[in-house]
Amino acid sequence: MRYKDVYEGWKADPEGFWMRAAEAVDWIEKPSRALDDSKAPFYRWFTDAVCNTCWNALDRHVAAGRADQAALIHDSAITGAKTTISYGELLARVARLAGALAARGVVKGDRVIIYMPMVPEAVEAMLACARIGAIHSVVFGGFAAHELAVRIDDCTPKAIIAASCGLEPGRVVHYKPLLDAAIDQARHKPEFCVVLQREQAPAALVEGRDFEWQAFQHGAEPAECVPLRGDDPLYILYTSGTTGQPKGVVRDNAGHMVALIWTMQNLYGVAPGEVFWAASDVGWVVGHSYIVYAPLLTGCTSIVFEGKPVGTPDAGTFWRVIAEHGVKVLFTAPTAFRAIKREDPAGDLIRKYDLSGFRTLFLAGERADPPTIAWAETHLGVPVIDHWWQTETGWAIAGNPIGIEHLPVKPGSPTVAMPGYEIRVLDDAGQPVPAGTLGAIAIKLPLPPGMAPTLWQADERFAKSYLETFPGYYETGDAGVIDADGYVSIMARTDDVINVAGHRLSTGAMEEVLAGHPDVAECAVIGVADQLKGQLPLGFVCLNAGCERPHDEIVGECVGRVRDRIGPVAAFKLALVVERLPKTRSGKILRATMVRIADGEDYKMPATIEDPAILDEIAAALARLGYPA
Repeated sequence: MRYKDVYEGWKADPEGFWMRAAEAVDWIEKPSRALDDSKAPFYRWFTDAVCNTCWNALDRHVAAGRADQAALIHDSAITGAKTTISYGELLARVARLAGALAARGVVKGDRVIIYMPMVPEAVEAMLACARIGAIHSVVFGGFAAHELAVRIDDCTPKAIIAASCGLEPGRVVHYKPLLDAAIDQARHKPEFCVVLQREQAPAALVEGRDFEWQAFQHGAEPAECVPLRGDDPLYILYTSGTTGQPKGVVRDNAGHMVALIWTMQNLYGVAPGEVFWAASDVGWVVGHSYIVYAPLLTGCTSIVFEGKPVGTPDAGTFWRVIAEHGVKVLFTAPTAFRAIKREDPAGDLIRKYDLSGFRTLFLAGERADPPTIAWAETHLGVPVIDHWWQTETGWAIAGNPIGIEHLPVKPGSPTVAMPGYEIRVLDDAGQPVPAGTLGAIAIKLPLPPGMAPTLWQADERFAKSYLETFPGYYETGDAGVIDADGYVSIMARTDDVINVAGHRLSTGAMEEVLAGHPDVAECAVIGVADQLKGQLPLGFVCLNAGCERPHDEIVGECVGRVRDRIGPVAAFKLALVVERLPKTRSGKILRATMVRIADGEDYKMPATIEDPAILDEIAAALARLGYPA
């Protein structure tokens, strides 16, 4: 069957399409219908089904006689350790941890924060929560104590599962002090913490609150899977909001399973038993969907990789992992390939490894630039597939469905809409624009299974953030075009959330940190184009009157503040002291115009600008930093 037939089949009978897709799930009680629109625009999927995600990811494969198949391969390019865990072993570990959590009073609906690096125990913790119906919220280990504290207060976890440390090239990141500081800052206090002690940096435990990983599980009875409603939450994953207050994206159990299993066969073209590698982190949505859940739900072997595309030890690390472990499909961010390309432009390291079994490369996280795609195609000799999705959607909005039909590639475009997504490009009034015209990208409601049905305890914020600008549509926050062939191209964000190496970060949150500096009167943060990371944040600060301290000293302190409060993931290294910021007469800072100046793009003088001369001052300040590059 061709893509067009599949997509048109979905449009003609969306209920039937998703009910057929749901046959791939092992249900405790099958759903009687797919879509529940009783509370529109808050749509739900498979609400009357009864299921368990952990059962579908582990138990059913073991029951089918595949206990000895590898479920996870942990490859630490930093320590050199490699471990293979079978489905049978992973089930035993998960059931024991779930039993220990249950014995400590964790029940269905309780929240558990997971603050861990890329180790198998992180996956075990996620699945253990899923097994007993606890709602996990994974926080990326690179986030600072303040950011962790904000998440603790928002989701009020009963427990936190953490590691003593994470490993980066050449350094150890001590997690436990960050965890302790976050709990001190947070209003809500977890009842207990479980700490995986890593030999690189064992941590001191708080008596009565903290439990060592193995000791916590000693003597625990393995837990059985708890039956859950289809619309019961599986997890909360926080993503940056434009206000600086993170948004807790909720994912349900049933729709999530149906969507992810469908994508593995139809989008990624992967079969049970094959090795699939998403080179990401469990702290991000890619890690949730395609390191943990989709591969295991499908019965694949998933790679858990601790390392970097370059520097652990060189730009050939990805090729070593693919060759050693028989990876068929790799999914990573364009940033990784830009880093590899910069270190090994001729692709010499690729030729050191046998990649004959490698089949497809998928890229997502930020726009895949055509030169990087061309470099990968030339040196790897496999299809390079760009696709576009968001934390909120949990899987691809647009892609090239290689499991159905490998469509012609148009560099710079993530190809076409996936079934479930009716994409429209709208003008400011919410009216569709002609093909090839730039506008706001929106998706017609209802959204498909796997899409976040709401934000954690924030229905009103969900509606305001996504549903109110264009009634009847989900506002993606991206701007772009759809051509006459239906190919989608994403051009820019329509808000001030920037994308640093595939990580969506709020400039508003960074501005809040800068504004807290005692010498800063006013500030703005924009995202400037960066060849490696896609975007980098750049701060502008206006100092208090009478401040005579050296500007370099203040800039250094500002950079340090953002690193401490947001974390090194923000990659905040650049800041400028300026006399004033360009604003409209109503006081709105013209961030988008500043971005265009920094990136060397033409811009139209805003009609409402307070003083046009300020833009010349901003251009001169940027030039001192070498922008446009």
